Amino acid sequence: MEKGKKNSKATYTQEFKDSMVKKMLPPESMPVAELSKETGVSKAALHAWKTKTAAGGNVISTSKHSEKYSSKEKFLIVLESYSMNESALATYCRTKGLYVEQIKQWRDICASANANSEKSSKDLRTELHIEKAKVKDLEKDLNRKEKALAETAALLVLRKKLHAIWGDPEGE
Repeated sequence: MEKGKKNSKATYTQEFKDSMVKKMLPPESMPVAELSKETGVSKAALHAWKTKTAAGGNVISTSKHSEKYSSKEKFLIVLESYSMNESALATYCRTKGLYVEQIKQWRDICASANANSEKSSKDLRTELHIEKAKVKDLEKDLNRKEKALAETAALLVLRKKLHAIWGDPEGE
């Protein structure tokens, strides 16, 4: 922020202006008069910055604010606001410190999440069935190999006993 002499017009950086506009918007929603007293910026300038930001479509990001809500809280907000008309939704958003666009985005996310879960659920069931069949085949193979190994071990033991009883065949 650069301030000139008392007679000259004060100039402010765009970053400073954006921070002031952000303070006037939800969730902070600080009144213009209070912000003017706190910062020394005229009420007219603050109103102009806010109007210019809204008119230019330069909505300052509030993603940090929306992160304070858990997914469960977002879902409950979507449910609570689903049947509201635009006017009621705007009033609701002001009381919660949210934007209508955020709630609409959360609605879309909820709808797509349910659609994806059905699709992935079917895929997961199919994959589970395939994996169970693989496990069953591997268990059969392992069981067969364990039996073959046990049979080989038994033959070796018998051969040792045979050699112990009869001795090593020298002439053969």
